[in-house]
Amino acid sequence: MNIIKTEIPDVLIFEPKVFGDERGFFMESYNQKVFEEAIGRKVDFVQDNHSKSSKGVLRGLHYQLPPYVQGKLVRCVAGEVFDVAVDIRKNSPTFGKWVGVFLSSENKKQLWIPEGFAHGFLALSDGVEFLYKATNFYQPKYERCFKWDSNLLGIKWPTVEGVTISEKDNNGEEFYFINNVNLE
Repeated sequence: MNIIKTEIPDVLIFEPKVFGDERGFFMESYNQKVFEEAIGRKVDFVQDNHSKSSKGVLRGLHYQLPPYVQGKLVRCVAGEVFDVAVDIRKNSPTFGKWVGVFLSSENKKQLWIPEGFAHGFLALSDGVEFLYKATNFYQPKYERCFKWDSNLLGIKWPTVEGVTISEKDNNGEEFYFINNVNLE
């Protein structure tokens, strides 16, 4: 497993070793020992999620409030997405910074998004299937969303014709409204 650092030290890309031949491929998609050594602490994943999206679907930017903050290990097993993690930890030196990574069934990369980050993705192809391993249970009452197109964040989303956004995501809060939420 190749561990790739991003501009935000706590957000990591995991690139598996893929062994392929005429039959197909084999890879180890998760190894607890390797994962915990890379992030420097023990992590218990308690929930796996699977979504399917059409080209142009934008999901996010979602996060949960304490005590239900979630860390996520995400990957795209069909198609391609542009995946974004935004640091919303009030006292972090990278507060308000974002990392964007192309995840696809071809590159097989995974992104670790620690607790205290908002997360979203844009489907760049049809039939995107996206998997999440989460460190805490989904709690709708504690879920929040802020605008994916916040001027303060300046996320450079790829251009896709016909972007589809849910009403909930389209009505997300502006980024500055969460400045006094402590997610550490």
